[in-house]
Amino acid sequence: MSILQVSSSSLSSSTILSISPRKSLLTPKSSRIVRCSVAGTTVTEQKVSATTEPLLLRAVKGEVVDRPPVWLMRQAGRYMKSYQTLCEKYPSFRDRSENADLVVEISLQPWKVFKPDGVILFSDILTPLSGMNIPFDIVKGKGPIIFNPPQSAADVDQVREFVPEESVPYVGEALKRLRNEVGNEAAVLGFVGAPFTLSSYVIEGGSSKNFSQIKRLAFSQPKVLHALLEKFTTSMITYIRYQADSGAQAVQIFDSWATELSPVDFEAFSLPYLKQIVEAVKQTHPNLPLILYASGSGGLLERLARTGVDVVSLDWTVDMAEGRDRLGKNIAVQGNVDPGVLFGSKEFITSRIHDTVKKAGRDKHILNLGHGIKVGTPEENVAHFFEVAQGIRY
Repeated sequence: MSILQVSSSSLSSSTILSISPRKSLLTPKSSRIVRCSVAGTTVTEQKVSATTEPLLLRAVKGEVVDRPPVWLMRQAGRYMKSYQTLCEKYPSFRDRSENADLVVEISLQPWKVFKPDGVILFSDILTPLSGMNIPFDIVKGKGPIIFNPPQSAADVDQVREFVPEESVPYVGEALKRLRNEVGNEAAVLGFVGAPFTLSSYVIEGGSSKNFSQIKRLAFSQPKVLHALLEKFTTSMITYIRYQADSGAQAVQIFDSWATELSPVDFEAFSLPYLKQIVEAVKQTHPNLPLILYASGSGGLLERLARTGVDVVSLDWTVDMAEGRDRLGKNIAVQGNVDPGVLFGSKEFITSRIHDTVKKAGRDKHILNLGHGIKVGTPEENVAHFFEVAQGIRY
């Protein structure tokens, strides 16, 4: 048995991780066990009572669990050969993401191989746009394209509030089938885009590097932007409730571009709408965990916590121990291994997982990447990531 001596600023004394001999790297469920002892103290492994509720939900609630739950952002697709083969048959992203049969098949591809603790719906944050009278497409090699970006109050007036039952019934059908397929072996995850991020795509006409159009609107015609943000807020409240009623057991809110705002502008154009979403959803679905992710969020962590979400997902630019200290122990955290780590050696991947888990501590942590998995990531390294993660024992 090998012994790895590690230390963390989040612990007052050194921690010893004992790792049993490695099993096959391609076996998702491994017998690898990580046990912790603190110098001068004997720590016995706590027994976890049997329950049918998924590990991820129990961890978010702060219940005693024997290991951190694990899933990966952009888990379905991109790096898997099975997904690439399916893309050859169905080259249009919208064809793949707007067909319940394909959504279920793609969502289950990583589940069948790696058995993650979260099975996330294969979709896109822009999926609701068509139902809001905002024509768009997602073009391979170019990304999203908004055909008629709104530029005035009159344009925003033409944006309709979202009715998911009418516009995206395939999402509800897919979630129901995923829940039936997975049962409570893992949590079924839905997701939506946050109002500011959706508005950014819509106003910019697609992806952007400098966000000049959305900022021009924010700083020259703030009432117009606020009107659009209100419509997206109301629509995303409805969409989250719809996903939950269809089978989603947790929902992640992506505010990917909110970190392009200064703190004062975040408080004007993002924070109030995120709060509004959380408060409204909790009124009807008080037990639905809400996860918030914003890439490059180091400067806004405390403000993200003020939204009222159950989980803040950290990107890899934030040290996990420091993020824990800044957020406080009452809020759960997710993340935050650098996706680039999965291009490294298996030993390097293992060490980074251990470092993240040690710094996060045993309470309220979901192990994940700090961003979506990258195209070209070796599938065997993903298998190793899950093997190591699922073999950890607090």
